[in-house]
Parts: sequence; structure tokens; C-alpha cells
Amino acid sequence: VNDCSTDATQEVVEKIIQKNSTVTLINHSQNRGKTSAILEGVIHAKCDMLLFIDADLIGLTKQAVTNLVTPVLEGKSQISISLRTNALLIYKLLGLDFVSGERVLPKRLILENQAKLQTLPGFGLEVFMNELIIAEKLKLSIVYWSTVISPRKSVKIGFYRGSIGDMKMVAQIVTTIGIRRIVYQNYVMGKLAWH
Repeated sequence: VNDCSTDATQEVVEKIIQKNSTVTLINHSQNRGKTSAILEGVIHAKCDMLLFIDADLIGLTKQAVTNLVTPVLEGKSQISISLRTNALLIYKLLGLDFVSGERVLPKRLILENQAKLQTLPGFGLEVFMNELIIAEKLKLSIVYWSTVISPRKSVKIGFYRGSIGDMKMVAQIVTTIGIRRIVYQNYVMGKLAWH
């Protein structure tokens, strides 16, 4: 789903489609935001399991992707979430990055909650998915990615704009679930990951 990007996303995907006709490109005429774009992609997906990976990762390898999907494919867990090498120290200490965008999960988890997903702010998706994981007590695998880095907003768009972007992201997460629920999510998901 090309959510009104200003880079060469459309051209790159069109070249991929020429080689692989199973790929579908959906272009938005106006930017609808991350959650809306992901929801549309999920609706059009033809599989039962989904793999989410942020597009701007540095050091992503086939092995890292394999490591992320393996616990789910082998039935050891129902969900897997990455813990990147440059995750915040608190996430490393907890052994869980509860807002990581890299996840493997059942498609039905998203489809059954479409109406609520459409009301979320841009950075509310991961914490909302966490609520679903907790509600269903889904077994969770945390996969440490020792070579994968997610660049900070300050690196991508500059210190000032990046800092503002980070503050907006935190505000949207807090607006979605509240501070007490953030603590609760980390506690419960940690338990779900260590059964």
C-alpha cells in the first residue's frame, strides 16, 4: 500500500510486479496514515499469517526475517516481536520492545477489529495489537535482532523535527492506552513471552 509517498515507492513496486505478478500495488490518492494503510493491506492479503516490517530498517537480513517468523511457523508461539539492537535501554532490560513494528501475527487478529483500528491515531497500532494479544493470552516470542537498527527520527529528519515527531508518537501512544496501561502491557506481555 503506497500511502501517497513522495519517493520512488510506486516505481520500485511496479518493477517488482513485472517480475512477480502475485504482488499487488494499492495507491492512495491522499495520505491516510500508517494504521489505515496497514489495514488496507491486511484486507487484501491472501494468507492467514502476517509479517510486519518497518521499511527504514538498517542491517535487515534474510536471516533476521527467518528468525522472526520461525517461532510462529514452528508453533512455539502465536506472535513474535523483534527486539532491535538499538532499542531503548529500558526495552533491552525488560526484554521486550512493546512498540516494535516488526511482528508476525494471525491475520484474523486485525480483521476482527477493523472498526476500532480505523479510529486509532497513527502510532496507536502496536499498543492496540498488544491489547488484543493480552486479551487472548497469546503466546509470545521475543526475537533479538543483533544486527538490525531502526534509525531514530532525529537522524532521518533532523534533531528538532525528529524530537517533535518522537513527542507526538509518545503522545499518541499515551492517548491510545494511557500510562498505567503501558506499564501493564509490558508486565503481562513479558509473562506471555516467558511461559
